[in-house]
Amino acid sequence: MSLIVICGPTASGKSQLAIDLAKEFDSEIVNADTMSLYRNMNIGTAKVMPDERQGIAHHMIDVLDPSEDANVAWFQREARKVIDDIIARGKRPILVGGTGLYIKAVVDEMNFPETNPEIRDRLNAEAEEIGKEAMYKRLQELDPAAAIAIDSQNLRRVIRALEVIDITGKPYTANLPQEGAMYYPDATWIGLDVPREVLDERIKIRAMKMFEDGLIEEVRDLVIDGLMSGTTARLGHGYAQIIEFQMGLNMDPIEETIIVTRQYARRQETWFKREKRINWIEAPFLPKALELLK
Repeated sequence: MSLIVICGPTASGKSQLAIDLAKEFDSEIVNADTMSLYRNMNIGTAKVMPDERQGIAHHMIDVLDPSEDANVAWFQREARKVIDDIIARGKRPILVGGTGLYIKAVVDEMNFPETNPEIRDRLNAEAEEIGKEAMYKRLQELDPAAAIAIDSQNLRRVIRALEVIDITGKPYTANLPQEGAMYYPDATWIGLDVPREVLDERIKIRAMKMFEDGLIEEVRDLVIDGLMSGTTARLGHGYAQIIEFQMGLNMDPIEETIIVTRQYARRQETWFKREKRINWIEAPFLPKALELLK
């Protein structure tokens, strides 16, 4: 059974469409949102909780502790195992999420260069000396396409991209697949197109509800338990802003969360708009998606 990919910016409605389609096609869902990989990070990730899954199997959720760092090579390997198993059991897999590089790594043929500890240590030392903004500016100069895809605040990914450039002598994006090099060549890509003003309002409402539902307490418990030591988990929208607030680095974690999430949604839109295979649909999503998948 061919793979279905559902993608688009945060808060666009991907999770609900995936569930609706799964009921139509006897499918199972594979998560491709970085933060939903983490256990005990529930409120701020907007992950689909067990009581919301309507009996549909969801995979690649709650598979890492927040102290562990996710990486694209690991995700590629583990997600493909799950997808291949779903297909082997005669069901149709649906890969859904907003982390564009993770989706592309699963669907397409991508190879990841080995790490070089000496280069990485040097880059980390430089980052401590000149700051993450300067490191991100260097990435923008060396590989503008990679800079679009990578959050400027995600120093670990910025350094990894710079490390690959140093190792290979080529742009980080040179390791992305060439057109036609696909692991799942029959995948159908569906992108959710939501007007920006609607998306901005949804992001605001979602952020405010997360704080009402106890996001500050969730972060406090994770920090107390020593579980927020991983670099990736600490960068989650809402989580990072609360930690910064507790350190006196911002005055309003709710407003900061709304701002950074909207900025992230813009980067997601930029990333996905470059993917020519995506069939973009507007609401109502389900009938239009079904028409594509007939």
